[in-house]
Amino acid sequence: MAESQGDRKDWPPLPSRRRPRRTSPLLTIRTPIPGRARWVLMVLSFAIPFTAWLILSEARIVEPRFLPTPGAAFSALWDMARSGQLWTDTWDTVRRILLGFGLGVLVSVPIGFTMGSFQAGRALLEPVLGLVRYLPAPAFIPLLLIWLGIDEAPKIALLFFGTVFFNMLMVADVVRQVPMPMINVSYTLGARRGEVLRKVVLPHSLPGMIDTIRVNIAAAWNFVVVAELVSSTTGLGRRIMQAQRFQHTDEIFAILIVIGVLGVLIDVALRLIRTQVGRWVV
Repeated sequence: MAESQGDRKDWPPLPSRRRPRRTSPLLTIRTPIPGRARWVLMVLSFAIPFTAWLILSEARIVEPRFLPTPGAAFSALWDMARSGQLWTDTWDTVRRILLGFGLGVLVSVPIGFTMGSFQAGRALLEPVLGLVRYLPAPAFIPLLLIWLGIDEAPKIALLFFGTVFFNMLMVADVVRQVPMPMINVSYTLGARRGEVLRKVVLPHSLPGMIDTIRVNIAAAWNFVVVAELVSSTTGLGRRIMQAQRFQHTDEIFAILIVIGVLGVLIDVALRLIRTQVGRWVV
């Protein structure tokens, strides 16, 4: 103890520091910000890129055939909507996502839940999933066309293979984050294994599972465009390919706007569901 105190006398003095200035909540780590500031920042997140697009296109800094004006893009959007073509293509694309990604969710959630809950499930499935998830889904397109033909089946299969494995591993990670003391307390209070899974692990993991779906559905949009570029007569991806052939960049931007708006609506809906489901989760 004496040696320890002697060593402390040899330590250099702590540097003197000024009292930290009071900073705005906007620049404080993980501090809630006022509602008004939040809305202003959310508006700016859209206004800044739109303004940059407007300036670059209207000032002809970039040629119109490469970057159409917002007016031209919205005019093309209106023309496609008025002809009915936009609604048909949008529904075909959304239907494929609902089928392919929905099937992936139905398969991946139970398997991911099992992997996260039981070490045996993790040991059995994680090695092969860790290998398969690195295989690029578009590389399976030739095989899918050979196996399933050129109708809707290969498109839905591509969406399934492109998302199911990532969804499994991410769901498993969410389930593994359930605090072990909570599980042990449940057993101490007399709960059986099935009750612990149903009443403790599942409710605690459900908000995280919804977040996983919210993240991976963006990948589904990427894969559906790839699938429609390869073999399709309808869909937003197919429409982009046709517009590219004739260099109708205004139509390409119009379709990208539609995809972006749909993505935001889906994301907001899943966020709302997650908030309602996970009110009690800290």
